[in-house]
Amino acid sequence: MMELLQLHYFRTVARLEHMTKAANELRIAQPALSKTIARLEDDLGVPLFDRQGRQIKLNTYGKAFLRKTEMALSLLEEGRREVNDLAGLETGSIHLATTTLNRLTKPLGIFLSQYPKINFRITQVSLDEMGKLLTENGDIDFGFSMTPVEQPGICAVPVLQENVYIAVPFGHRLANQETTFLHELANEPFISYKEGHPIRKMNEEICIREGFMPNVVCEVDEPGSIANLVQAGLGVAFVGNCIGDEDLPYHRLKIDDTESSRTFQLVWHENRYLSLAAQKFREFLVDYWTAET
Repeated sequence: MMELLQLHYFRTVARLEHMTKAANELRIAQPALSKTIARLEDDLGVPLFDRQGRQIKLNTYGKAFLRKTEMALSLLEEGRREVNDLAGLETGSIHLATTTLNRLTKPLGIFLSQYPKINFRITQVSLDEMGKLLTENGDIDFGFSMTPVEQPGICAVPVLQENVYIAVPFGHRLANQETTFLHELANEPFISYKEGHPIRKMNEEICIREGFMPNVVCEVDEPGSIANLVQAGLGVAFVGNCIGDEDLPYHRLKIDDTESSRTFQLVWHENRYLSLAAQKFREFLVDYWTAET
């Protein structure tokens, strides 16, 4: 008889394709995990992994079974959420994938102060990874991104629009101005996100519209690093206005000659069951940024 625990264990081993790593993540002994997977294969009558020494790799049978396992576990999780909702519980969990974390820090703190029994699981991902999590795996409730997720069945609601500015160090030749034309910065060194980051792509598109490609001299992962490097005088950078106007470590210039704004959206799959907790969070984000603007 196939057991639910076997499916959970199998999914972890299939994802990692490594017994020891899977055992460590699941916090069980590796021999016990190996026996559980072996019993599952005996129940199915086929091997799920190809084994070469200590190496294991999901085979054709395993890939087919994994797809059904993901669907089954997802349906069971949705069933648990529905039962909790029917019982009138405001507890629950929300799995959120995002391409950027800093915009969410403040609203998340406020939301959790209002609903302390709701648990969050937050994963920082690329846009492509977000699309897969929303459609193929069904493993997340929401994605938060400034770039549309072009996948069938994806619903979206805009929650935040921010203006884009240019940050220059104090003492920069433009630091005594309130506005600038973007072409004035064509020869400046730029600090930006790493290649492939959605914000970098959007910033480069703004520059290309004005006839130049920014000369990126520093590439970073986090917005805090951009602020620190601008403050140190290594270059200029595109920045948003979400962190407020107080105590900026640089001088911020409004861009006069081009449309420069970003729209962040909350996305989810139309077939994904959203718990009361998830629905409350979606409503909260919309109301939060509506009040902020």
